[in-house]
Amino acid sequence: MSTPVERSESRSTPRIKTALTELVGVDYPIVQTGMGWVSGPALTSATANAGGLGILASATMTYDELEHAIKKTKQLTNKPFGVNMRADASDAKQRIDLLIREGVKVASFALAPKKDLISKLKDNGIVVVPSIGAAKHAVKVASWGADAVVVQGGEGGGHTGGVATTLLLPSVLDAVDIPVIAGGGFFDGRGLAAALAYGAAGVAMGTRFLLTSDSSVPDSVKQEYLKRGLTDTTVSRKVDGMPHRVLNTDLVNSLEQSSYVSGLIAAAKNATKFKAMTGMKWSTLAKDGLAMKRSGDRTVMQIIMAANTPMLLKAGLVEGNTEAGVLASGQVVGMINDLPSCKELIDSIMEDAVKRIDALAALR
Repeated sequence: MSTPVERSESRSTPRIKTALTELVGVDYPIVQTGMGWVSGPALTSATANAGGLGILASATMTYDELEHAIKKTKQLTNKPFGVNMRADASDAKQRIDLLIREGVKVASFALAPKKDLISKLKDNGIVVVPSIGAAKHAVKVASWGADAVVVQGGEGGGHTGGVATTLLLPSVLDAVDIPVIAGGGFFDGRGLAAALAYGAAGVAMGTRFLLTSDSSVPDSVKQEYLKRGLTDTTVSRKVDGMPHRVLNTDLVNSLEQSSYVSGLIAAAKNATKFKAMTGMKWSTLAKDGLAMKRSGDRTVMQIIMAANTPMLLKAGLVEGNTEAGVLASGQVVGMINDLPSCKELIDSIMEDAVKRIDALAALR
C-alpha cells in the first residue's frame, strides 16, 4: 500500500497524507460530523486542535447563535474547521455570507446546495463538502463543483439510507473523481485503514465523537449509549417522517406504535416549542417548509413531522431527558465502551491505522 505516512517534528502521532488532508489543511483524515445540539464550539475546536476536521452543527442554531459559535470556535482554535448548514434554510445565503466573512474553511451540507451557492463559496475560498447517500447524487454535486463528498452508509446515525457502507462507498468512488469521505460504522484505526484501502480520502464519525470527554452531552446520557449493543438501534420514520437511526428507548418504541395522526399532533406541539426557543416567526418556518418541499421529495406530512427532530433531540442530548427525548446513534454504538478526549481518540486511531497499513504492506 502506497499511502504516504510520516511523523512531524511537533507531533509524535503518525500522519497520513490524503486528498482530504491536502484539501482542507488538517493533520489527519478524520472528520467529526456536524451533529445538532452536540457539535458546538467545544467539541469542534477540540477535534481541530487534535488534528482532525471539526464541524459545527448550525441547523439547530439561530443566525445570531451561529455567529457567536463561529467566533467562539475561532477563539478556541487556530486550526481549520467547518460549519454544517441546511441548504434549504430560508436564511442560507446570509449564513454563507457569515462563513465568508469569518473565514471558515469548510461548508458541509446534509442536503446539497444549488450550483450558485457552491460557486459563491468556492469563489471565496471555502471548501464545499455535501453529504450524499447515492452515487447519482455524488455525480450531480461533483458536476456542480463540490470539492468532496461525505458518503454515509446505512449503519450511520441520524438520517440515513438503506445501503451499507461497504457497498455504497465503492459505488461512489467508481462514480466520481473528487475526494470521498466514508461515514457510517467507523470508530477505530481498522476502519480508517479499510476506508483508505477502498480508496476513500478519510472517515467521518458522529457517534464516536459524541462519546468523548469533549462532547457536551450529559454524562448520564453518554452512559446510556455505552450500555448499548450492536442491535440496540432502530431506523424509525416516526421521529420526523424520514429514515432516522436512533437508540431503542421506550419513547421510540411508543412512537413506532403510534398513529400518524398522533405523530402530527406531537409535531405541531414541537413546532410551537421550536418557534419559541429560536424566536423564529411562523412565516419563516413556513418558508423553510416550502424550501424543503422544493428541494426534495418530502411529502407535506413529512415536512410537518420534521418539527419533531430538533426538540426531541434537544430533550435527550442537551437536557438529558432520555424518557422524553430521542438519541440519534449509529450501529457502531455497540462497539464503543470508553470516553476518551478527542486527542486521545484521534491519536489512537492514527497509531492503529498505520500499524494496519504497515501489516498489509508486509504481505506483498
